[in-house]
Amino acid sequence: MTPMPRKRPPSVRRRKPAPQKPATISTIPERGLKIGEAARALGVETYVLRFWETQFPFLKPKHTRTKHRFYQEKDLDVLRLIKRLLHDEGFTIVGANKHIKEFGIDALMAGKQVAKNAQTSQERAPSQSPAIDGQARRVLNEVRRDLESIQKILED
Repeated sequence: MTPMPRKRPPSVRRRKPAPQKPATISTIPERGLKIGEAARALGVETYVLRFWETQFPFLKPKHTRTKHRFYQEKDLDVLRLIKRLLHDEGFTIVGANKHIKEFGIDALMAGKQVAKNAQTSQERAPSQSPAIDGQARRVLNEVRRDLESIQKILED
């Protein structure tokens, strides 16, 4: 009698973790949210929050003596604004910083009035740009000619 072949157990497959949906936090504890909790609430990774903290000087969560970050409601509002500017409106980090400095963080968090003003200024910009571009091009060509003539003088 021949032994029956044994079935091998199924191999263990490692799966990537499913993308986490932003958690809704109804109440923030008095101490604030830890970085992982804040990241889940915003739908981003923790390293993104650490990076944004280096790029946006006005983003300053509380730090404990052991360097743990705790985000208060105001910090979360600022983070939501940054996320909106970067992810939804397509700003670069430098552009988002300029936009926040131009309009003010409180005005941007307040909402719609600033967005309307920004939209109307963007609508006006194309009508002015052709004249500015032609004038700038002429000035740049003149500067280039001057620099070329200076270069020839230095070479001689």
